[in-house]
Amino acid sequence: MSGHSKWKNILHKKEKTDAQRAKIFTKIGREMAVAVKEGGPDPAANSKLAACIAKAKANNVPNDNIKRIIERASGADGANYETIVYEGYGPCGVAVIVETMTDNRNRTASEMRHYFDKYGGNLGATGCVGWQFDNKGIVVVERGEADEEELMMACIEAGADDVDVSEEIAEVLCDPNSVAEVSEAITAAGYTVLSAEAELVPQNYTKLESEEDIKNMQKLLDMLDDNDDVQNVYHNWEEE
Repeated sequence: MSGHSKWKNILHKKEKTDAQRAKIFTKIGREMAVAVKEGGPDPAANSKLAACIAKAKANNVPNDNIKRIIERASGADGANYETIVYEGYGPCGVAVIVETMTDNRNRTASEMRHYFDKYGGNLGATGCVGWQFDNKGIVVVERGEADEEELMMACIEAGADDVDVSEEIAEVLCDPNSVAEVSEAITAAGYTVLSAEAELVPQNYTKLESEEDIKNMQKLLDMLDDNDDVQNVYHNWEEE
């Protein structure tokens, strides 16, 4: 697999999940609810919902919770959220894409602009950095004591386009619409899936040299992660 390893980002996400499980569950639940309203409650006919369910399971969301979220979103009383994507630049031109789901676009836009301005960046027009990212399905699998060749073959048989096996994990690239199927097949083969979702993967990375820029970039990401309206943040900062 070409490109930059996501393992440090996965560890960061796992630490966040352990520390803020309720908030993570809420964000995934909101994403699932929007998927249900857009494509219906049947994951077999709604690939976006299927991907959300795979993501929920990888984050240890209980099956009962998943069922309740789908049932609630199928009703008429579910909250209405709209998806808005913001693009901009962090310190030294680091490309940043923020996916949000909000019931108040004015509030969210104001908060996004404030975060970028405060930490040495700026919001840009739609498409200003999106061209620097590719949409890919990424499944991260715990290696454990597994044989490298056997693990690689299991991932390929599950539908992987590319596999990179390291000492701790296997990073699996697949079609973004096939994340759920690939994740389920790998799990059925006896392996533990740590993360499973469609993501925007940078084509190249930007390294920050200044301690001030590094500090501001990390603060920007922390503020975005802590915002209830923010679902996903993608960037091309090459973290150490």
